[in-house]
Amino acid sequence: MGDEMSSAGNISGKVVVVTGGARGIGYATARLLRDRGALVAIGDIDKSQVDKAGSDLGLEVFGRLDVTDPASFASFLDEVERRLGPLDVLINNAGVMPAGRFVEESEQVTRRILDINIYGVALGSKLAAQRMLVRGTGHIINIASLAAETPTPGLVTYCASKAAALSLTDALRIEHRDTGLEFSAVLPSFTNTELVSGTHGPKLVPNAEPEDIAEAIAELICDPRPRVAVTRLAGLLVGAGRVLPGPVTEFFQRRLGMTHVMLDGVDVDARRAYESRARGLDS
Repeated sequence: MGDEMSSAGNISGKVVVVTGGARGIGYATARLLRDRGALVAIGDIDKSQVDKAGSDLGLEVFGRLDVTDPASFASFLDEVERRLGPLDVLINNAGVMPAGRFVEESEQVTRRILDINIYGVALGSKLAAQRMLVRGTGHIINIASLAAETPTPGLVTYCASKAAALSLTDALRIEHRDTGLEFSAVLPSFTNTELVSGTHGPKLVPNAEPEDIAEAIAELICDPRPRVAVTRLAGLLVGAGRVLPGPVTEFFQRRLGMTHVMLDGVDVDARRAYESRARGLDS
């Protein structure tokens, strides 16, 4: 209880923007930070869903946000600062994860993944940092993925985009050393949101819950660190893979089912609705 009260005290009153805040990790994060006293604003490309989420959470600022559009992103941050105050924390959470074989992936889908998962993160980080540098304080938290360090068949472009987001965050942190700005990356494992609908995750490694990621983000706001993996077990396994010889790591990945979990291990019908939205087919 004491730790939670201390955490709430460090978060209370901070102005926090969460992209992709209408569902999943973004929604869980917005709810937790709101409960701990932050002034939270959520943006999402899905206007009807973000309006519902914002109303359900009782937020003052919420609305449509296209993270790939500089004008949309800048105007959203302007509105947040106009109504809530200077931006303290930006959580770049918006992302898509279409699955399938790389050679069968359309150019539109490849571009869409890269536009949202890396350009959107770079754009948001730049726009937020420009505002924060003037005041010499602020924290940018980018939601990467353990897929950044775990090459996964069926998620080739997604893995590349998350590796780029992780590298971007690390480079930004070093470039802005001693400026007062903090940059952190969160690396979730398979998390029980729509992104993993129709899949069962790796063997013997339980999926994370959105609330687990939200809690890790709250802890980062209170105690900034370069990166955190969620779950701890998944992070340890990936860390071990970095120091083992490549063939050994790939052997264990096969044993855990990672070589097929996003290919022939997918329930296509259960995943159909998410894939349609992730690929931009229902917009």
